[in-house]
Amino acid sequence: MRGAFITFEGCEGSGKSTQIRLLSEKLTAIGADFIITREPGGSDVAEQIRKIILDGKNVAMCDECEALLYAAARIQHLKEIVEPALAAGKLVICDRYVDSSLAYQGAARGLGEKYIEDINAVALDCYPPDLTVFLNISPERAFERKHGADKGDRMEQQGINFHRRVYEGYLSLLKKYPRICAVECGGTKYETAERVFALLKEKGLI
Repeated sequence: MRGAFITFEGCEGSGKSTQIRLLSEKLTAIGADFIITREPGGSDVAEQIRKIILDGKNVAMCDECEALLYAAARIQHLKEIVEPALAAGKLVICDRYVDSSLAYQGAARGLGEKYIEDINAVALDCYPPDLTVFLNISPERAFERKHGADKGDRMEQQGINFHRRVYEGYLSLLKKYPRICAVECGGTKYETAERVFALLKEKGLI
């Protein structure tokens, strides 16, 4: 039996890493067979590409190069990590996926949805998520919560107007794809975690 593919999305500082960690604790407690991975990264080659993308010194990187690097890291990650885990019947929990490219490069960078879909055709056609959890928090609130942007992260340093466009891009995707479900981030991280866990149960994924 093939496994299930669950992705987490959200603005910088939305709490994806924290929520995935809390979910992993719950999945371990119920004996689920799962892996945790991330994009860009997850495999050795993809992690090397991640360093190039996020390096704050790479200010000359053009938008198309950025989008193509994400797509390259993604296909390596899918072939090396995600596909074997799904084939083995595991639950795959991934921190970011192709929706990040649609929101960041497609919407915020202005490259357009079609360009991103074209360069990520394999991901969209062959590896669609069974569920995408969108942690719904505005960039203003998210950066306030994390006490500002990381100075060493090229993407976080793009400015609040850029991150507003990212957020608006996510909201547009939320309307387009039924697989994307918003989870409100009000209250404590544990309250958010309970909402995430309840969503997975509702969708029959755990």
